[in-house]
Amino acid sequence: MTNASRPKPLAGIRVLDFTRFFAGPYCAQLLGDLGAEVVKVEIPKGGDPLRGQGPPFHHGNGITFYATNRNKRSLTLDMQQEAGKRVARALCLKADVVLENFRPDVMPRLGLGYGDLAPEAPRLVYASISGFGPDGPDAMQGAFDLTIQALGGYMAITGERGGPPIKLGTSAFDMLAGMNCQSAILAALLQRATTGKGQKVETSLLESEVAFLVNAALEYLLLGREPEKWGSEHAQQVPYKAFRTADGWAIVAGGFQNLYEAFCGVIGRADLATDPRFKDMPGRVTNRGTLYAILDAEVAKFATADLMAKLEAAKVPCAPVNDMAKVFSNPQVRHRKMQVTLTHPAYGEVPSLGAAAKYSAFDVTEGWTAPPLLGEDTDGVLADWLALPGDEIARLRAARVL
Repeated sequence: MTNASRPKPLAGIRVLDFTRFFAGPYCAQLLGDLGAEVVKVEIPKGGDPLRGQGPPFHHGNGITFYATNRNKRSLTLDMQQEAGKRVARALCLKADVVLENFRPDVMPRLGLGYGDLAPEAPRLVYASISGFGPDGPDAMQGAFDLTIQALGGYMAITGERGGPPIKLGTSAFDMLAGMNCQSAILAALLQRATTGKGQKVETSLLESEVAFLVNAALEYLLLGREPEKWGSEHAQQVPYKAFRTADGWAIVAGGFQNLYEAFCGVIGRADLATDPRFKDMPGRVTNRGTLYAILDAEVAKFATADLMAKLEAAKVPCAPVNDMAKVFSNPQVRHRKMQVTLTHPAYGEVPSLGAAAKYSAFDVTEGWTAPPLLGEDTDGVLADWLALPGDEIARLRAARVL
């Protein structure tokens, strides 16, 4: 048996995904990547707000929707109606995992909180993602990635030295919260296999960000010192930053002694390796401004490709600062299959990013499906999960529940 034909680890796991925007849908997508059957529950008019976020649009959906919704079935359901609540509850009781990212009071108000479902479904894993967590003084506040980046400290340490605060280039903490939630769900499913019991797992954008502060947090907690913004530089290593070249930008990570000496040799300034001001790391960190003024001028004489070739030959860690075109034409990126193409029967091909982790026991991208049209799987899900007959589905649709 080849690894491409082996079942994925979450095959047979049913995930009911009530989430919208970024963090929750990204978590659900990761579960779908591993073989779970993911049903995305959307409001009948408009669906997930990311479908309408744009321009740009692609086949009628905002492009961000395609980044977080592969490997899902879309079911439309109006949970403001009593009939919609009943259908939602019935689906929850058939699920292995319920995933939601509303404010903490929404699902209990609909009768779909963990406490409402667990007595009838003790094996259920119930996962919640929120902005601030389910309790505490700020629990009821909404959040977006931008506001969390500011509140949780990252914008204070991101940007050029002395410059204004800068957000990271993507919705990084939405995705991080989604990844944290996925790992929590996997842990809960693993524990369920031993105990037979499900549980509730919770994470938030704020908690995900604060846990991600790592050494910047410890600089404050251990030393009582606020970390500085360093741009591409490193607080304790020099040279370690982006340098402007004759035709672009290049990263050089040459802080450790053997790397620094090799770097100096590449740029024809072996004298800098023995200069008393720069000959060891403490001296380079203390005199970074003076050293960088010299190095900036020397590096600017090189074309990027020429510098990269020389540094790689000298085993000095380096990289060009690539735009997207260069990222996806990079031979290593292509070799590791970090771009895949998915096909939808209605709108054709759509690109998607490959899996960050690969497995020897199965092909993780085998069977991946393109993001669904709004409500395209409603009838099939209700028939598969709840065995609803066609006339009952038609009645719900006529009542605008679906």
